Amino acid sequence: MTEERHSRFPDAHSDRDRAEHVPLTPQTASPAYALAFADEEFLCRDELRPVRLQLELLKPQLMLDEQGVESTIVMFGGARIPAPAQKGKARTQTLADLSHFYDEAQEFARLMTLKSMETGGRENVVVTGGGPGVMEAGNKGAIEAGGRSVGLSIVLPHEQAPNEFVTPSLSFNFHYFAIRKMHFLMRARAITVFPGGFGTLDELFESLTLIQTGRMERVPFILFGREFWERIINWDALSDAGTISADDLNLFKFAESAQEAMEIFEAWESAPPRDNLPGRER
Repeated sequence: MTEERHSRFPDAHSDRDRAEHVPLTPQTASPAYALAFADEEFLCRDELRPVRLQLELLKPQLMLDEQGVESTIVMFGGARIPAPAQKGKARTQTLADLSHFYDEAQEFARLMTLKSMETGGRENVVVTGGGPGVMEAGNKGAIEAGGRSVGLSIVLPHEQAPNEFVTPSLSFNFHYFAIRKMHFLMRARAITVFPGGFGTLDELFESLTLIQTGRMERVPFILFGREFWERIINWDALSDAGTISADDLNLFKFAESAQEAMEIFEAWESAPPRDNLPGRER
């Protein structure tokens, strides 16, 4: 997006272009001569990590603002959960049995995107991690409804492109997991979590911790698949041990279907951030 500049000085693009067309001499060929902001080797130095962190926070922020995305619906979930038509190729029987959540994720994203379009696509925009499995289902459901969705990809050791259903202008790529997590939650109107592995668990507990400790406003927090979550996490044991409060178990709800999740979302009573931690002695 081109905006009117309010400066009497040359813009960065112009000076970068001029610097690329200077005569080639020993001086201009030296790395020292390169403009700092156009010098990729310089920007990748370890000492520039604080700058890269800032840039990675700022770029998606500006572009989401320019695209008019005001609030999002977060969809966390496993990359390995197949579409039902592909469940015969699943690595385990459990993954095959979980394949119906692909359809539920797709339907939930479709229903939420229809709701989003009532605001011109500015509110309740679906955001996923941009990958396969549940993430693909979420982006696919949004496009099925005729809307758009965000994909927040991360560079991984194995080559991976965003799934084909992410809106291209809302497809971002991250180096830092921490900054990616911030962008998942900064505009979150609701958080949904489908069955998944380490990455999903990390996102689940970090998000819950922010809400539990009052660092984030309470938003609808929905876990799809009670049987799965209660089998791998003994929530009551945490409460009985006193490591969490019984009140913390009210920070989230379970859903089995997209329609049930929509009903939870609509009925959720908003609340400000906690100003104390139940069960913790001052």
